[in-house]
Amino acid sequence: MKKSILTSTIMLLSFFAFSQGSPDYGGGMKFNINPEGTKYMRFIAWNQIWLRSSQMNPGTMIGDEGISQQEDIGLRRLRLLAYAQISPRYMIVTHIGINNQTFINGGASGSSGTGGYGNGKKPGLFFHDAWNEYAVVLPKEDKPFSLSLGAGLHYYMGLSRMTMSSTLNYMTIDAPIFNWPLIENSDQFARQIGVFAKGKYNRIEYRFSINKPFATNQLPVDVADEAVARAVDNNNNAHWSKAGYVEYQFFDKESNFLPFKVGTYLGTKKMLNIGAGFYTAPSSTKTSVNGETERHATNLFSGDVFLDLPIGNKEKKMAFTGYSVFYSYDFGPNYLRNIGIMNEGVADSNFTGDRALAGPGNLQPMIGTGSIWYTQAGVLLPNKNEKPKVRIQPFAAYTYKNFDALEKASNQFDFGTNFFLDGHHAKITAQYSNRPIYTAVDKIDSYKGEFLLQLHIYL
Repeated sequence: MKKSILTSTIMLLSFFAFSQGSPDYGGGMKFNINPEGTKYMRFIAWNQIWLRSSQMNPGTMIGDEGISQQEDIGLRRLRLLAYAQISPRYMIVTHIGINNQTFINGGASGSSGTGGYGNGKKPGLFFHDAWNEYAVVLPKEDKPFSLSLGAGLHYYMGLSRMTMSSTLNYMTIDAPIFNWPLIENSDQFARQIGVFAKGKYNRIEYRFSINKPFATNQLPVDVADEAVARAVDNNNNAHWSKAGYVEYQFFDKESNFLPFKVGTYLGTKKMLNIGAGFYTAPSSTKTSVNGETERHATNLFSGDVFLDLPIGNKEKKMAFTGYSVFYSYDFGPNYLRNIGIMNEGVADSNFTGDRALAGPGNLQPMIGTGSIWYTQAGVLLPNKNEKPKVRIQPFAAYTYKNFDALEKASNQFDFGTNFFLDGHHAKITAQYSNRPIYTAVDKIDSYKGEFLLQLHIYL
């Protein structure tokens, strides 16, 4: 009887974790392994397709054509996640997929030119998550403390709520990317291999991990002046990294069944969470001055607050969602990474104007030693019918970046609207975003814009 109650509770929590805003979804694709349903497997599949109209950075070429504007369509994410509850204490999680496939890049390693493995074709399917987990102290209603231990390729990377965010239920069209500060350098698409501990004590939720970062071997540019030395990722035989995140949940308690933090509950919960996190890795970057190299530690810290609650008349089912996070990043002197999502641009050798320091396409200064403040807010508009065909949620976001490698800080904005056809299970998101164009470390020449339309569905 106790096992049955526990299993039902776990399934209910996992249901809420994945099905915000759609009361008709049910338990999803779940298959019982035994008649009692205490052993089961569940599958979650989703895809996100982007249509874009983007202003390109000056000095951009796509194919053999110099351009300033580009329209395209791409596959932002195609994913499949499966988890199996072998017993009330033991769980296995596997998550595979592809990301960022366009008409010209994002294909399999080595794909180029024309033909079966031409530009952008047949991307490599890879593991995003693969871990085993054991509940040492099971969560129970009459017990304030719970503890689970796990190991493998995992997403319990600490730092902030958005560092461990679910890609199924963002309010904005996507994460701002700098929430994953190691992305595709010393991690595998925001994951590292290691061991983790997660659990709760009353209203406090905690997550800690120790990991072996993926090896990096970038070589720094040797300079004569230490003040302009720039750190690059170079950990070689990497030392263990440590990460953690702790938050206090004032109102409703959130599920920690899986690591993925919800972006917006669409009024189905009343949430106020305050959290803080860290990530640290010794000897992870390197600089070179007058032929002498020096290693530097990576030390990252954040604090954030998440608010999601119904507002106004209960009958109208309105809701407000807000999230704000401050990041303090130290990767070593003047560390800076330029990133652009699904960037198709390459440098135009014939361009004679002022080029963007970040590079061609939609690249921008994304991650670096310094500080970032990010805030987003949105309102789920009134529901006039019992089962409306579409729910609408306008939103806006603001980003302030102040990196040591750049003498001028940037201010960036996102504006958009979600059109929910069936909660987060079927939605269309339209968003306009801008990014700074640095032509010198102390000069932002202009801001370029990008309009995105996302088609999102998951089962």
